[in-house]
Amino acid sequence: MTDHRTAFAQRWGGWYVTGTHGAQTHLGNNENLTDPIHPGPAAREGTQNVTSLKDRFDTSKYLAPTSDIVALMVLEHQTRMTNLMTRVGWDARVAMHDGKLDAERKQLDAEIEEMVAYMLFGDEDQLQEPVAGVSTFSKTFPQRGPRDKQGRSLRDFDLKTRLFRYPLSYMIYSAAFDGMPDLVRERAYRMLYDILTGKDTRESIANLSLANLKAQDRSAILEILRATKPKLPDYWTAGAK
Repeated sequence: MTDHRTAFAQRWGGWYVTGTHGAQTHLGNNENLTDPIHPGPAAREGTQNVTSLKDRFDTSKYLAPTSDIVALMVLEHQTRMTNLMTRVGWDARVAMHDGKLDAERKQLDAEIEEMVAYMLFGDEDQLQEPVAGVSTFSKTFPQRGPRDKQGRSLRDFDLKTRLFRYPLSYMIYSAAFDGMPDLVRERAYRMLYDILTGKDTRESIANLSLANLKAQDRSAILEILRATKPKLPDYWTAGAK
């Protein structure tokens, strides 16, 4: 399983990767690792900071000639986020259907905590050097917004020390998030609000560290959501300027 928590050096074995990342190393572009049953030792020569794949195969046969490193990082985050929303939504629906909601409440709360901590990029592997893609993805992805009056979006990249400038998953705008059972979504909203407003001061939730979530991050995320996320609970906007 690979997501934003996975060490950079352990990502993309068996994948092509295009983009620059300084002296950081990964396992992409490595022919020795294409056989998952009998992988060879990881090679480094010619596998790092690759900006073109044309010398490796005929890229004209594919929709894009790149395997953009930034797009891969976003995909990793999104895949795990989708899985977490799907799992907790399913478990809640099964519990309600079977009349076991009270008995399963503790387990559901644990799953919601795990999801919320992941949404806040808990345990995110910190970049040691800037990362840059070679396609238009780094430009077009943030353009899909939405943005607040200050022009800020949860889709804005950082790519210097972490993936996103404002560490809360843009998947909060997704149909998958809005489609979770009310009891799950409402509990997630309450947890997020308590964390972002400082009412919940824990630095670790569901065994995921939130130590990298600074006060300025919390404030910015709260303001962005208030301005861009429809149908927030009333307590999110009560007293907000």
